[in-house]
Amino acid sequence: MRLPPWLGLLPALLTIAALFGGGLLLALAQSLGYWPALGRAVLSLDAYRAVLAEPSFWPSLTFTTWLAAVSTLASLIVGLFAALALNDSVLGQGVTRYLAQLNLPVPHAVGAVMVLLLFTQSGWFARLGTSLGWIDRPADFPILTHDPLGAGILIEYVWKSTVFVAVSVWAALQSIDPDYQLAARTLGASPWRRFSAVTLPLLRPALIGAATLVFAYTFGGFEVPLLLGQRYPSALAVLAYRDYVAVDLDRRPEALALSLLIAVVTGVVAAGGWWLQRRLAEEGGPRR
Repeated sequence: MRLPPWLGLLPALLTIAALFGGGLLLALAQSLGYWPALGRAVLSLDAYRAVLAEPSFWPSLTFTTWLAAVSTLASLIVGLFAALALNDSVLGQGVTRYLAQLNLPVPHAVGAVMVLLLFTQSGWFARLGTSLGWIDRPADFPILTHDPLGAGILIEYVWKSTVFVAVSVWAALQSIDPDYQLAARTLGASPWRRFSAVTLPLLRPALIGAATLVFAYTFGGFEVPLLLGQRYPSALAVLAYRDYVAVDLDRRPEALALSLLIAVVTGVVAAGGWWLQRRLAEEGGPRR
């Protein structure tokens, strides 16, 4: 009797499900007030009510959504055109693939430290601008870290996510039948028309998939906003962390409730992106 291939992965899948599912259930129980170590055994939604009533929650939600939306949009635009440039590169495929994936192994925390070293008012660019006479002193350099718009956070997210988008879109470009472009060119379509009516529709599933992952990650991101963001408003994940490490243990249920709210939002975004990606993949084909 031949066993299905996925059966060999069952032990690993069960282990992951137990660890992840167990942690999720424990967080859910504690967010609902079930904490026997503190003498609490009555379930309630008090922590969720407290989170939603917290004055810092809504500004933090707005700031987090801003970071996720802007970084996702910028990464998509830059990554798309980077993928198109890579596809037309005169370099060999091996060299191009290596250059395209150069920063993928770099952790986000390392990227955040790099932004601190380069873009602060005491950083490398500020000192370079002063030495070249572009600014009078380093303090005249624009404030790009710990600023209200989260410019430093966006720089790091876009720098890191653009490569991921470019690689994903580039892989999709390799699977496009060149006959589509040839037929459009034969019919007299301009380069822009070929891109908008042929290439872009075929790339939509890859773009949606990449956008979903980038938005979900940046919405729940922690280390970059912690290192580069201002104190208020802070990203939701940073807000949850501060509640969790607070001396007052009564803040723990609120921290877990906030973490689960972040997980729900990213789960909904992931499910919506997966559904839309599958629908676009089923439709497929260039537009008329």
